[in-house]
Amino acid sequence: MTNLQRLLLEIKGIELDQDELTVYLQENELNPIDEYNPASATNKRNIYKTALSILESIANNPKLMKAYKLDDMTITDFHENLLNRIDQLERKIRSMKTDEQNEQGNTFMLFNS
Repeated sequence: MTNLQRLLLEIKGIELDQDELTVYLQENELNPIDEYNPASATNKRNIYKTALSILESIANNPKLMKAYKLDDMTITDFHENLLNRIDQLERKIRSMKTDEQNEQGNTFMLFNS
């Protein structure tokens, strides 16, 4: 599975051009054709950061901030729910470790002599 395929799993239902997805991946230090490494914490974190960038771009679209009515179905809180998902994803990314942090552990030196 490539990084691009893994990103598509993360953003199911969001239709974007392959070139746009490639730019989002490259902005988050990922090559779209490279093999996705699920054991790499940094790779996984960068996939989530890419998905976050895509959601933030969608949230910047003013057309999506209004209520829609289709037949008997109303979509009123799309923008609010989108912002809630962005907040959840930001918290998740902040709590994730990178490969370097996994190697170092959770200790730090309070005093150095």
